[in-house]
Amino acid sequence: MDEIKIKKVAVLGAGVMGAQIAAHFVNAGIPVILYDLPAPKGDPNSLIKSAIEGLLDLKPNPLSCPERRYAIHPGNYQHDLSQLASCDLIIEAISERLDWKKDLFCKIEPYIEPHTILATNTSGLSITELSKSLPLTLQSRFIGMHFFNPPRYMRLVELIPHARTNQKMIDCLEAFLVKRLGKGVIHAKDSPNFIGNRIGIFALLSVIYHAEKFDIPPDVVDLLTGPLIGRPKSATFRTLDIVGLDTMQYVINTLKSSVTEDPWVDYYQLPLWLNELIVKGYLGQKTKKGIYEKKDRHIRVIDRKEGAYRNSKPQIAPEIKALFDKPCSNWLMDLEALSHPQAQFLWHIHQDLFAYSAYHLNSIAHNVRDIDYAMRWGYGWKEGPFEMWQRAGWKAITNKINIKQIPLPVWINECLEGPYLNGKALAPSTGIFEPLSSLPVYKEHWYHDQLISSSQPRKQLIYESQDYELWLSEHDATVPILSFKTKQNTITDDVLDGIIECVQRAEKDYRGLVIWQGVHSSFSYGANLSNALEAMLKSDYQSIATTVSKFQKAAMCLRYSTVPVVAALNRFALGGGCELAMHCSQVVASHETYIGLVEVGVGLLPAGGGAKELAKRASLSLDQHSEMFISRIFDQIMKAQISSSALDAINKSYLNANDKIIMHPLEVIAQAVKQVRHLSTFYQAPLKLPFAIGGVEVKANLQIQLINLLEGHFITEHEFFIGNHVADVLTGGELPKETLVSEDWILALERERFMELVKTQATKERIAHLLETGKPLRN
Repeated sequence: MDEIKIKKVAVLGAGVMGAQIAAHFVNAGIPVILYDLPAPKGDPNSLIKSAIEGLLDLKPNPLSCPERRYAIHPGNYQHDLSQLASCDLIIEAISERLDWKKDLFCKIEPYIEPHTILATNTSGLSITELSKSLPLTLQSRFIGMHFFNPPRYMRLVELIPHARTNQKMIDCLEAFLVKRLGKGVIHAKDSPNFIGNRIGIFALLSVIYHAEKFDIPPDVVDLLTGPLIGRPKSATFRTLDIVGLDTMQYVINTLKSSVTEDPWVDYYQLPLWLNELIVKGYLGQKTKKGIYEKKDRHIRVIDRKEGAYRNSKPQIAPEIKALFDKPCSNWLMDLEALSHPQAQFLWHIHQDLFAYSAYHLNSIAHNVRDIDYAMRWGYGWKEGPFEMWQRAGWKAITNKINIKQIPLPVWINECLEGPYLNGKALAPSTGIFEPLSSLPVYKEHWYHDQLISSSQPRKQLIYESQDYELWLSEHDATVPILSFKTKQNTITDDVLDGIIECVQRAEKDYRGLVIWQGVHSSFSYGANLSNALEAMLKSDYQSIATTVSKFQKAAMCLRYSTVPVVAALNRFALGGGCELAMHCSQVVASHETYIGLVEVGVGLLPAGGGAKELAKRASLSLDQHSEMFISRIFDQIMKAQISSSALDAINKSYLNANDKIIMHPLEVIAQAVKQVRHLSTFYQAPLKLPFAIGGVEVKANLQIQLINLLEGHFITEHEFFIGNHVADVLTGGELPKETLVSEDWILALERERFMELVKTQATKERIAHLLETGKPLRN
């Protein structure tokens, strides 16, 4: 088995998780049959069809674009099992009942082809026990494949084999999950709750246990256990509300029954006040009331002692805040010495986490990296427990850990500096420091998720300025990479100078150019608004006009370069970032890239060639649809719409159909360099050709839309003013319909209308408000 070709997938179980797994496969371009029980009357597939349509209502959106749901085909266990023969992978995702899963396997087994892989998405049931219900011929193709919720966004997939699972199939399945679905794969042992949930649930329970012990209120707990310590904003109790208190209670009880000899077994229960909420039916987000509730626009939190809700105004103790505010503070080392309850609470939850992870490592995972990646990819932590422990000082922290009657494993004290050494991770069962996987699929991951003591490939610096650098990767000396160094990769005058300079260098000495900002960085949040506002407040409009002209020059430099320029996108490409990408020869974007022209939100319009580019793309569309195209992009610009994915960005015309979409973000840079090499063989800069504009006739229709919106109080007077300027640029000003114009004509309109908006007080207020609060102002 050199590779597996998965052309079609079946998902068994149309619940929220099963439907979302199906959604991510169609995001990746793989059709799915989604199965469940037949409806008792009427259309037997009606319940499954409702589940598919229900994907549109879930947040965050499981579908990269709405039309992808049509690639999910409904099927039921009574009438459609024969269709399983067309599937290369079957994923069971029904409720966590061992007997139900076994019964379903017996029902589907006659329809499974000899090449088909059968996987279960169980979050903790024994894979070995489940395999016993399968014939020997199928057992080698059976595996646990545990996706984390929401499966589109959480990178982690745990692969859990049993003794008879074919090892070559495991490797091929890992390569498929990484390449085609963009996942981070770890191999877990067949133990209760595997790796991610075993550590993650314990971490939640430890927080709850010590919150009771040190009398820390729930909202203060969430303030202490979120981004402050490198965990998600939902922290602890908000996470419980999102998951559902009843669901969490079931998960805890199931785990407790499986780990009766665990030294921490006393932690595996909810306190009385949480059980009382469950009895009352206050289950969290799904009942709109749980640990938190929203009332009269105020967030309220349950008072554990009074049993009533109060307004939430949590505060961190000054000495704790001071500890985290210190530059380069080793806060873990200092927490244990502070007597404040908040400090002792934080120390004890970390002490528990470290000890628990070390104690159970050999029974749940192969090496320390498995646990750290599980917590990063499955729970959104900034660092896993062993990374955090080693970074804080392995020996010093080890000496501080003191948990009665629970000694640390011997290997902890045998590590001199910690379990990571030169990028390799310790497997305590063998004493070997293991490198990252050598599977071929990872060869295109030039820059990986860096763990402590690991290093990224060296780069050769060609040129560096204050706000950008041009460099070569050790993987390719023929294609330089331009990266910005500004906060959020905003675009300054120095960046614009750098784009022009780097294109000229590439034209002279290299095969092309890639613009890329790094593995986990957004491409760009657009122009530097702080600099713009400073100039506006000084009425220094000439410097703004100069910057706008330079921006347009840089964009056109990208467009008409004599060598290919490829933008490598990840995460956000907004405003000017979107405009730069639109002018490159090609874009290579990770699936999770969110792109849009958002200038109207700060009282401006796209003036870096973005409006020009969309007007030109409208002209190139079919004649009968060009007016519809303009109306759509006008609506997008006015609403500052951001694409929900790179696929959606094609629908919104921010990307072209021939741009490349990569599922795994770590593969983007390698693919971008590969595209430059491919394009450079026969590259010819595009010709500068005129194009037809919508003219005054189309502009009049857009203005009618604006009048209706204004009269209906859907937009403000200033937004009406902005809208007229946007309409003017998109349609070419006062020219008749179908007039041929040059790009320079529209660029001049962009500059003129942009400068008119810059001088308004309302626009200055919008920019100031966004910079101060991070939120848009509707004025």
